[in-house]
Amino acid sequence: MADKLTPERRSWNMSRIRGKNTKPELLVRRLLHAKGYRYRLHGTAHGGPLPGKPDLVFAGRHKVIFVNGCFWHLHDCRVGQHAPKSNAEFWETKRTRTRNRDDDQRHQLENAGWEVLTVWECELKEPSSLEQQLDAFLRAPAPGPGTEP
Repeated sequence: MADKLTPERRSWNMSRIRGKNTKPELLVRRLLHAKGYRYRLHGTAHGGPLPGKPDLVFAGRHKVIFVNGCFWHLHDCRVGQHAPKSNAEFWETKRTRTRNRDDDQRHQLENAGWEVLTVWECELKEPSSLEQQLDAFLRAPAPGPGTEP
């Protein structure tokens, strides 16, 4: 099926998609702030920027959280597996490159001693389950140097 929008309108729509302060990210931030957790935003820690610019950084705990959109980051849920029919090759390449970049940045963070949690947009549909997941992640002690994660 062909795109119903003109290239100019599609470009305008795409330019409005944000990378920071998205609705899912704000929801996670509000939830954590209400539980008393404090964090830094968008990938800064004591030593400067972190790989991948995590959405939430808990420097004292050495933990970071990414809040990812299922479509954009190629999640294995229904939304993430939806492949656009128009310009399919472009989208497949773009989304695969994003997933590979995410994996690389996660490995860089883990190798630097950070614990990483990815919260997917589809997980926001179950707030109580999400809250338990976040709480368990942040309460668990960070692995120390020389310990197996």
